[in-house]
Amino acid sequence: MSLIIKLGLPKGSLQEATFQLFRRAGFQFSVASRSYWVNSDDPEIEAVLIRAQEIARYVAQGAFDLGLTGHDWIMETGADVHEVCELVYSKASSRPVRWVLATPNDSPIQSVRDMQGKRIATEAVGLTRRYLADHGVEADVEFSWGATEIKTPRFVDAIVEVTETGRSLQANNLRIIDTILESTPRLIANKASWEDAAKREKIENMALLLQGAMQADGKVGVKMNVPKARLQEITDLLPALTSPTISHLASGDWVAVEIIADETDVKRLIPPLRRAGARGIIEYPLNKVID
Repeated sequence: MSLIIKLGLPKGSLQEATFQLFRRAGFQFSVASRSYWVNSDDPEIEAVLIRAQEIARYVAQGAFDLGLTGHDWIMETGADVHEVCELVYSKASSRPVRWVLATPNDSPIQSVRDMQGKRIATEAVGLTRRYLADHGVEADVEFSWGATEIKTPRFVDAIVEVTETGRSLQANNLRIIDTILESTPRLIANKASWEDAAKREKIENMALLLQGAMQADGKVGVKMNVPKARLQEITDLLPALTSPTISHLASGDWVAVEIIADETDVKRLIPPLRRAGARGIIEYPLNKVID
């Protein structure tokens, strides 16, 4: 029987960023409009799009061998899964998202202690209740089906909402009182699947490639030909943490120098390198960097 890995991928705001990450790792995924079934170029992967909030629970139950979801939803559901690796990416930046307690700008509430006896709306009911309990505060926590930012002060006193930049909260005249949890995406496996030798090898291979794609994000390769007589001058121009690869060319007076650099630094590097005598300078994209 051929190996099949059942993979749960997040549908919604993270969907396109997730597909791009897998693409850089070498996995080509596509999905038809309004479909939840993902086409994969790897015959050993059966992927399905599903809400990130549900993935950890289904991985724990064995409906998926592998899933990609946030640390927040693992904590919210209490899912008993094996965490394979952290993958720090998101729809807007590489920063963690935050679950925050927020109130209207003109609210008298200044800290979690002021929430005693108040009402809170949130999608993360479990996280919020544990947070309040840790602070010895009793409050009424209700599940929010969406549009949480507009529910205060008319319906509730405060909200617990996820934010990446904080701009949506500011736009709705809300201020952050406290951060409850920071979260990043995690690749998680069903525990029985992780103990299966064949599945574990496939999962570990996928994790290696995905982490390599993450490490390559924002980096490029730069290659150039350098006169031997000016090699020291040119290597002194390279970033301090860069260890160049130097190869001899057929012409004994020249060497090839190759580095990996931050993409944002290259526009600053190339002009002085050219003036110092480097020739044939090539910048090329990187899909994966494996240490």
